[in-house]
Parts: sequence; C-alpha cells; structure tokens
Amino acid sequence: MSDQTSSSAPSFASCHSDAAGPLAASGAPVVALVGAPNVGKSTLFNSLTGARRSVGNWPGTTVEVGRCEWRLPGEPGAVALVDLPGAYSLDAISPDEAFTHAMLRVDDAADRPDAIVVVVDASRLSRSLYLLSQIREQDARIVVAMTMSDIAARRGVDIDVAALERHLGVPVVRLDPRHGAGDADLTRRMVEVLAGPPTPARVRGEVPDDDLSQADERFAWVQAAVDASAVTPDEDVHTWSDRIDRWVTAPWLGPVIFLAVMWAVFQLTIKAAAPLQDALDSLFAGPVSDLAAGLLGAVGLGGSWFESFIIDGLIGGVGMLLTFVPLMAIMFLLLSLLEDSGYMARAAVVTDRTMRFIGLPGRAFLPLVVGFGCNVPAISATRVLPDARHRILTALLVPFTSCTARLAVYVMLAAIFFPEHAGNVVFAMYLISILFVVVVGLALKKTLWRTLGRDPLILDLPPYQMPHPRILGAVTWLRLKGFLKTASGIIVATVAAVWLLQSIPVGGQGGFADVPVEDSAYAAAAEAVAPVFAPAGFGNWEAVGALTVGFVAKEAVISSWAQTYAVEEPEDPANPGSLGEAVKADFAESSGGYTTAAVWAFLVFLLAYTPCVATLATQWREIGPRWTLFGIALQLSIAWVVAVAIFQVGRAIS
Repeated sequence: MSDQTSSSAPSFASCHSDAAGPLAASGAPVVALVGAPNVGKSTLFNSLTGARRSVGNWPGTTVEVGRCEWRLPGEPGAVALVDLPGAYSLDAISPDEAFTHAMLRVDDAADRPDAIVVVVDASRLSRSLYLLSQIREQDARIVVAMTMSDIAARRGVDIDVAALERHLGVPVVRLDPRHGAGDADLTRRMVEVLAGPPTPARVRGEVPDDDLSQADERFAWVQAAVDASAVTPDEDVHTWSDRIDRWVTAPWLGPVIFLAVMWAVFQLTIKAAAPLQDALDSLFAGPVSDLAAGLLGAVGLGGSWFESFIIDGLIGGVGMLLTFVPLMAIMFLLLSLLEDSGYMARAAVVTDRTMRFIGLPGRAFLPLVVGFGCNVPAISATRVLPDARHRILTALLVPFTSCTARLAVYVMLAAIFFPEHAGNVVFAMYLISILFVVVVGLALKKTLWRTLGRDPLILDLPPYQMPHPRILGAVTWLRLKGFLKTASGIIVATVAAVWLLQSIPVGGQGGFADVPVEDSAYAAAAEAVAPVFAPAGFGNWEAVGALTVGFVAKEAVISSWAQTYAVEEPEDPANPGSLGEAVKADFAESSGGYTTAAVWAFLVFLLAYTPCVATLATQWREIGPRWTLFGIALQLSIAWVVAVAIFQVGRAIS
C-alpha cells in the first residue's frame, strides 16, 4: 500500500499535527498498528517512532489516525507506521471499529497495508485474539505484539510464546511498550515479515454463511490458541486492582469517589496555578511592559499610539494568554495522571447512567468536568467520544460549565452586593451552572437529538498501574501545545481589536489612543446595545461594555470596569473598594432600585452567555462553523431570556 491510495480505497487521515515524529517517504511500505483499547497500542506507536501521540488508559483515546516513520535496519529501511483507532473487532459496532474495518478489509489487496502489527493483551488473551481471528481470514503479513505480560503473571497466567506462535501461524513478540522492552525484537521480526510473502489466510473449514456461525468458529479458534499456550490457575486470582474496583465502581460509592477525585483535581489546579498566574500577570504588566516602553521611548515612539498598541494591545494580549498556561499545564498533568493510572476507565463506568439521562455516554462527563476549570481543553476533550453527534452535543453544553475565569467576577460582585453571604452566592453559581447543563442537554435531546442512539459502553477495565513520568510529560506537553496553538492567534487579534475600539474617539475631546473611555467607539457601541438589556435590569453602557470585553476573556470584566470608572483595579476581588461603590451605584440606577434582582440577572447572564474567543476558536475547530454559530445564538438567547426572567420575577416579588 503506497501513500497514493486509489479513489475507491479509504484514505488515511492526516494526523502529523498530533505526532512529533518524522513522516516516512512517499512510497514507503505501510504497516498498520491495530488492537483493542487499553492494550498499549498508542504507547507502542510512540516508542517505535519517537512520536508524541496522545495516549491514555481509558476508552476513546485514539480518535485520530497517527502516521509516522518507523526506522528498520537494512531493507526496506523505513516504513510508515499507522496507528489505527482502537477496536475490539472488525464488526464495526463503533465508528472507530468501522474505520479500522475499512482500512483492513479493502477488497483490493494492493490497497491494504503492507503489514499489520496486532497488539494483544496477555492478561485478556481470549478477548484480544478475536480481532486477530478476523484479520487472519485474508492473506496478510502479520506480527503479534503481546503486552501486559506482567499483569497476566499477577493473575497467575503464564503464556508460552512459542506455542502461541505455532497455533496462530504468525510471529509473536512479548514486549512492554511503556519501558521500550521488546522493541528490538519486534523490529527484527517485522523486517523478516516484510521480506517474505504474506501469510495465507487461515483455513476455516465448512462454516455456514451467517454471523453467529462465523463468530462461533472464531471463538473456537481463539480458545484453541489459548488452551495450547496459556497456563491458568484453577481458581480466579483477585488482584489489588480487582479489590479497588469493588469500591470505585460500586453503584453508590463509585460516583461519590469520582466526584471527590474531580473536586481534588479542580482544587489542586486552582491552588497550584494561582501564584504562577499572578507571577506571569505581574511579569507582563510590570517588567515586560516597562522594558517595551523603554525601548520604544529610545527610538522616539514613547507616548505614541504605537506604544499604546504594543503595550496595551499585543503585550497585554500575549500576557493574558500566557497566564492560562500554568492552569492548563497542571490540569493536563493531573488528568494524564488519572488516565495513565487506569482510573479514567472507571470514571466512564460510574458516570454512564447519569450522562445517558441527557442523551450522552458516560465518557462525556470528563469534558464537562474539565469545563469547570477551562472550557478550551474541555471542548478539545470531546475527541474521546466516538460518535460525532455526541461530540457536537457535548461541545455545545461545555460553555454552560462555569470556568475559573468567571470566578473572580463572581467573588467581586458577591463581595459588593452580598458581603455576608458571598461564599454561598459563589457556590450557588456553580449549582446554577450544573442546572444549565442538565436542562439544556435535555432540551436538545428532546428536539434536535431525538434520534440519538444509545451506544452501549463496552470496555475492558485496564489494571491499575504506576504512571510513567515519560508518558505523563509527553501527553501534558502535547495537550498544552495544542491549547497554545489554538488560542494564541485569535486572543491576540481580539485584544488588539478591543484596544482599537477603546482608542478611537467618538465625540468629546481627545485624540487617537488618548481618549476617555466614555468618549470612545467602545462606549458608543456599548451604549447602542444597552437598551437590549434594560428588561434584565442592567441596561447601562458600563455593564454592557464590561460584558463585551468579557467576550474576549471573562476575567477582563473587572479590568474593564476599572478603566470605565477611572479607578485602580482591585488587587483582591473580595475587597473592591471604590470600584465596588461605583458598580453598586450604577446597578441601583439602571435597575430602578431593584439592585438585588439586577445583580442576580447579571451573574446568570455572565455564566450563560457566549464564552471567550479561545473557546469559540476551539469549537470552530472541533465541531465546525455551523454548530459554533448555532451555539453562540443558543447561549445568547438562553442567557438573555433567563436574565430577564430573573429580574422581572425578582422585581415583582420585592
């Protein structure tokens, strides 16, 4: 199979962006890497190619097709190793299996991969060999890579590799991809296989042409292979993984443990990232800005509009983006820790029932949980869902989760208007966020997603294992790089656009980049929109302008108010000082005295309306422009309707 596939053959998806290894030359032999989820397939891919493919010990990790160069000694020298999505069989129950089936069951042998590496789990040999039984039904060059031998040994299972090889009729190599053990043996056997003819399809005998009879024949062949090569204990051996699972997958205790784990991840992320974020913010607001001002002054541009653009626009935009880096890095590291340890597969099990209530599989709970930290990686995490409709629905619900960027605004407004109950107000906002996810999810399920199927959650629970530092680092960096690549350009561009609007004078006095904010195009645009929010109790341009800036980043609402009211931004949102007095006065005026109702309406609108531009950019990439625009309209509509309802009801009962 060459790089140039025929029009009738399925083509490989490009995924070099998801892997840091080199690509094989055009025309190089193609070797397909296949196996069930959780057998170490993608880890082996990285080990053989030096790539940095996303790996994880939970379902749906391989959601794209990885393709990188695999160097072999002698001839052919290098091959294109293709990491296909995880599949339990070629029966095409899931989209992953459908794609793998299409790649391996092409009618024309010339369009198939030149060789196949089938990765099997020694601790679940019967389960893994069913996929091989289907692949062996056609002529093919095959090498079996057997992983998890240490796990099998803990269960009292001993596998005779030579006997297994004789029964299967293809080479078998024992290896440990997490530590690179056995890679050299696999490479040597692949060279031998590529140099020889394809292995003839196995003889199946007389089998009726129906699915059940064919499956029975395959199971019989698999069982014969296991009987011939595996020595198993007379009684089941319960490992410490089994004992832990009695607790973490229990119907009632399992969800509690999961919520506790996710709460711990969330808290650790916030606590650990906060000082780093503050340090980066101070760095860009202080030394970096001062250095830029000094350099611009030295070349005669000090005090010019160009200086304002560089410092307030570009440096401010880059600084804002980079303050997210510690938060993302810590969260990605902690989630990678849970993935590589084997816990995430259990999380999918315990949340499956809850997610099905709103039409989603259990795996969708992870992106929604991540969304309470940041919506950007949460939407990227929807890739773990094999069904495109599930990915779209989850990506539309993620923006209703209250990200950490909104927290500072909650804290400040709660401290201004509800000083005695500030903690309860902030907690209530997170409960409202969960309510939004459930209600909107049910509404979409009953309308646009009425025909959404209920895909069964089928997975083998991998054993718990010690996370490997190399894997943790590689996965964390891969995901962090993806975040930076997605967010950088659009955030910088948008911040620059906001600066431009605030620099353009509209009436009054002042020149370009030297104009009071109330006389700027920014204020004029906000004032034109403000009447729309009069029914919600905050129809003043100051509040609307803050929400407009919040479209770029929600935490920028506070700095926007500080600029609007010409006061210093409070160092501590919980102690807003003069800014708090100014905000309180405007809310009292715009609401006609119904301040409490207006503040609650503003808080809920802030929670539910269109997320930051980085989130929208990620949505655009993951679910396309049509659904992104639909999501914007949906969020704005819901936010406005609910905010108006809160204010009107609050005013009526006051």
